[in-house]
Amino acid sequence: MNRNTIMENSVTSSAPLSKPIEIYAFVDPLCSKCWSLQPLLRKLQVEYERYFTLRIVLRTSLPKMNLTNLSSNCEDVKSCDKTHASFPSIAMKAAEFQGKRAGFRFLSKLFEYTYLKSRNVLSFSVLVEIAEKLGLDVDEFILDFSSHNVLRSLQVDLYLANEMEVDDAPSFVFFNENIEDEGLKVNGLHSYEIYEQILEEMVGYPINPDAPPPLDDLFKRFDSLATKEIAEIYHISEKSAERELKKQLLMQNLERQPFNNITLWRKRK
Repeated sequence: MNRNTIMENSVTSSAPLSKPIEIYAFVDPLCSKCWSLQPLLRKLQVEYERYFTLRIVLRTSLPKMNLTNLSSNCEDVKSCDKTHASFPSIAMKAAEFQGKRAGFRFLSKLFEYTYLKSRNVLSFSVLVEIAEKLGLDVDEFILDFSSHNVLRSLQVDLYLANEMEVDDAPSFVFFNENIEDEGLKVNGLHSYEIYEQILEEMVGYPINPDAPPPLDDLFKRFDSLATKEIAEIYHISEKSAERELKKQLLMQNLERQPFNNITLWRKRK
C-alpha cells in the first residue's frame, strides 16, 4: 500500500503536497467511535495542521439504492419523508461539493443530530434541515444529493479504502513526502498523544504545537464545540473554560445548547 500505486489507479488526481504529511481519516457518519474521534481530530488540526493535509474519507457499507428522481413522489422535497441507510454518507458528499470545510461541518452536525439530539439522520428531510442550519445552498445541496456525481465521489472513497486495506472506521493512514514509502495505517480510536507521536515520527524531527487561535476564530472554523473540547484545546480546566464561555454568552457572542451530559457552544447568529 503506497501512495504511488493509489494515485496511478485513482480516478481523481492529487495536487503536489505542500506539507510533509498527508493524512487520510476514514470515518463512518453512523459510528459512535468516529464521533468520539472528532475532538481529537479538531485539536490535531488546531495544533499541528502546518505539518499535514487532511482528507476525510467515508468508510461505510452502502446498500444498493436508486437515487434517480429521489423527490419525484414528494410534493415538497424539503419535507420528503424518504429514508435510507446510505443517505447520511450521500448527504456528506453533497455538502462537500460546497467546499471541504462544508463537508467537515456537515459531518459534525450529523454527529450532533444523531448522538445528542436523537434525530433520524437516515431521513432526507432531516439532512436538508442540517444543510439549512449550516447555511449551505440548500437548492444546490438537493441537486447534488440526487446526482450521479455524488455516487462517483463515494466510489472514489470506497476505492481508496480498498486500496489502503482499511476495513473499519475510524482509521488513519499517514503518508510522508516520499511517494514510494508505504503508508502507516492506524486502526481504531487512541489517545491524542498517540497521534502526536505518530505525526512526529512521520515528520522525522521534533514538532511543536501552534498556539490556539482566539476563541472567536475557533468558532468561525468549527460550528459547535463542547466545553471539555474547548478546555483541552486551550489547555485549561473545564471550570475555567466554562467561566470564559459564560462571559461570551452574557456578551451575546455565543449561544449555549445543553444536553443530558454535554453542553455545546456555538457562535451567535
